[in-house]
Amino acid sequence: MHTKPRVVVNGIGTIGKRVAHAIKLQDDIKLVAISTKAPNYILKTVLEPKGPLYGTDLYASDSEALEAMKKEGMWVNGTLEDLLRNGAVDIVIDCTPEGIGALNKKNLYEKYGVKVIFQGGEKADVAETTFNAAYNYEEAFDKHYVRVPSCNTTSLIRTLSAIDWKIGIEYVFVALARRAVDPHEYNKGPINAIEFDKHVPSHHSIDVKTVMKHLNIFSLAVKVPTTLAHTHMVDIVTKRETSLEEIIEAFENQTRVIMLNAKEYPATSTIIEKFRDYCRPRYDMYEVVVLKDLINAEKNRVRYMQVVHQEAVVVPENVDAIRAISGIEKDKWKSIRKTNESLGIIK
Repeated sequence: MHTKPRVVVNGIGTIGKRVAHAIKLQDDIKLVAISTKAPNYILKTVLEPKGPLYGTDLYASDSEALEAMKKEGMWVNGTLEDLLRNGAVDIVIDCTPEGIGALNKKNLYEKYGVKVIFQGGEKADVAETTFNAAYNYEEAFDKHYVRVPSCNTTSLIRTLSAIDWKIGIEYVFVALARRAVDPHEYNKGPINAIEFDKHVPSHHSIDVKTVMKHLNIFSLAVKVPTTLAHTHMVDIVTKRETSLEEIIEAFENQTRVIMLNAKEYPATSTIIEKFRDYCRPRYDMYEVVVLKDLINAEKNRVRYMQVVHQEAVVVPENVDAIRAISGIEKDKWKSIRKTNESLGIIK
């Protein structure tokens, strides 16, 4: 592998466009190209002169997409298979819709022996390990296929691991109030309803265990008519008695977890507004927000709420996964600090 791992992001949607932009900000990783299927307004905007991916080489995910892009007057270098055949990339970040990544692995990635980082929409068995930068960075060493789990899973691993490392966890129950759709998806989601997740437990607790394998966790979820963020309500039985001060210290010491007071930020909209005022790109909130004044700790019971920006929270994990799977950085904390600094993450 080259000194700088050469990366293509396949799938330029909610996550893909953000991951590609984040890679462009790294000085030790090279974004060679992006690849996608549809010549839609998102793709056109990010490639405009004022767009974050302006000047990035564009490839089509297949020959059909190639023709569609050409008809739209877009300059396309060829298909993703052309790029892989030429040996121009070391790693693919697959940000395609749920289930497509597994098909790409079978039909394309295995054929050219390229390393791949999949997203949480894929089943865990698509990869050799499911990745969280702080928890199991080293497990991605020497792997060919790694999966970054969903926004909800990534966020839960961050906060639960902070408590598990410091105190120990016997049991976790999580109730998730999930945003219905992302802001731009005007034609999806409940309008005047709460939609029940019909799986018991919901897939979120199962997915957490792909990383925190020892954890005894159960989850239930609903979708609510909002687009801004998810909210988790977490109830933990710890292995020993603890205190509010100790829980706060655990969160303070965990990277990509910050605390805000519900008294000042009483709704997800006010939290998102904070990141708008930070002038973050797209108001992206890479951190998990724990509501500090709503944390409850009694003997060996801990309860808290956290807010998750579904569009952005997995982005730094993808960047760290590139360093881990490529082997360019063996120290997870060096990678995390580098990613945090490049994205303006608070800690």
